[in-house]
Amino acid sequence: MLAIATLGEQIAQRRRELGLSQSALARKARIGRSTLDALENGRMGELGYTKINNLLSALGLELRVQEIGSGRPTLEELMGEEGHV
Repeated sequence: MLAIATLGEQIAQRRRELGLSQSALARKARIGRSTLDALENGRMGELGYTKINNLLSALGLELRVQEIGSGRPTLEELMGEEGHV
């Protein structure tokens, strides 16, 4: 499960990669700059879906739903896909 602090770190990293200031991203995502600052710096307890979605959209990202524990395939799974097992 992704913690809100981890999400904030990833948003900050992506914002910097795109060369956006907090103010510019906040305007683009239609949220307050202080809200974005609190999120990026781990001071946000919760943030609603609409605000998260707006932020991710403004950064060219999307929210995905997947089963817990699913991630990168194992070597066995990859070999099975190729018919080598």
